[in-house]
Amino acid sequence: MIEKSEGAFRTIGELSAQFGLPQHILRYWETRFPQLKPLTRSGSRRYYRTEDVELVKRIHHLLYAEGYTIRGVQQLLAGKTVSPPDVTDAPSLPITSPNDEVVSVSSLLAIRERLARALAG
Repeated sequence: MIEKSEGAFRTIGELSAQFGLPQHILRYWETRFPQLKPLTRSGSRRYYRTEDVELVKRIHHLLYAEGYTIRGVQQLLAGKTVSPPDVTDAPSLPITSPNDEVVSVSSLLAIRERLARALAG
């Protein structure tokens, strides 16, 4: 497979594979985030520019890593002040590790904090 240059357009299939998202999620995001406007060509083929790829990366991070809702990300992208989600108030659902061990949210937050400190310094 030929590697594309950094500034090359990406198809929806390539972007889907890059972020591990189904294509319909990217199409849905286009309806929810007016800033995400890929070029469309014949047959409604979507071509994502570099700035579109960066926006998808930011949306993906905010939704899946930071825990924001679609509405929260919309407000952030619109420049409104939004407080980050408080994951400590989240219901305590059982989360299992690959070893089928139950992992608490507080232990995951502690791991996240240690990783953030390790990356920072």
